[in-house]
Amino acid sequence: MLNKNVVTFIGCDCEYEDARIVLFGAPFDSTTSYRPGTRFASNAIRNESYGIETYSPYLDKDLEDYHYYFDSGDIELPMGSNEMALQSIYERTKTIIQDGKLPLMIGGEHLVTLGAFKAIFEQYPDVEIIHFDAHTDLRDDYLGVKLSHACVIRRCYELVGDHKIHHFGIRSGMREEFLFAKEHCDLHKFSFDGLEEVVESLKGKKIYFTIDLDVLDPSYFPGTGTPEYGGVTFKELQQAIHTVISQLDIVGMDMNELSPMLDASGASTALVCKLVRESLLELSKGEEENE
Repeated sequence: MLNKNVVTFIGCDCEYEDARIVLFGAPFDSTTSYRPGTRFASNAIRNESYGIETYSPYLDKDLEDYHYYFDSGDIELPMGSNEMALQSIYERTKTIIQDGKLPLMIGGEHLVTLGAFKAIFEQYPDVEIIHFDAHTDLRDDYLGVKLSHACVIRRCYELVGDHKIHHFGIRSGMREEFLFAKEHCDLHKFSFDGLEEVVESLKGKKIYFTIDLDVLDPSYFPGTGTPEYGGVTFKELQQAIHTVISQLDIVGMDMNELSPMLDASGASTALVCKLVRESLLELSKGEEENE
């Protein structure tokens, strides 16, 4: 049983018992390798969400039409221990899925995905991953550290095994990471080319969906710690999210790597708010008949 956060993401105001989708924040950036600040993202996203509407003109749906979004707030994470932070994220995710609800985590640096994914993998051992990112995140270690945001997808790979991770938008990484991906993963460089074919092949399977927001080009999303030019547009990312969620059985999802202080205009945070809203509404697919 989780309690509602004092300040919630817009439209996430039902009670936990009634919720079908549970939002929570993982404010952690202890392994950020370049510019920190993602620990402040979840709070900024909630506050900025009141600058947008609950209605999506893209989907012709309104968060207020579906009274089952719950915001359980941020986990209090120890900045001095990656292991303890991941355990806390794991426990929150496990609680949510054991209660028959779908977790949507807002980070935080990308390492937070590992804590949530471990809980998902225990529940659904045949799960596969769709990964949007500028970076491969497939290093075996970063400066000797294996629990790093630069290694998070490699740690997830060690759980799921070969050919169950599908990367899109990748345009940065060590040569060794690309060689590893060529042998063990399904990597699509630079764009979302091939996404529709991959989605078609994954129908009927359980999917964990992780979005590192630096998949976006910095001209659209400067508020991130490791910007990489040559990324996708907002509309391309929005459409790709729609393609994935509308057609696949998503059992867990996260968005991460917003560092709100790196974009003083607030535009990067506002962009994430729209993507969270669209994702919540997309995750409601099929629920109209149940109302």
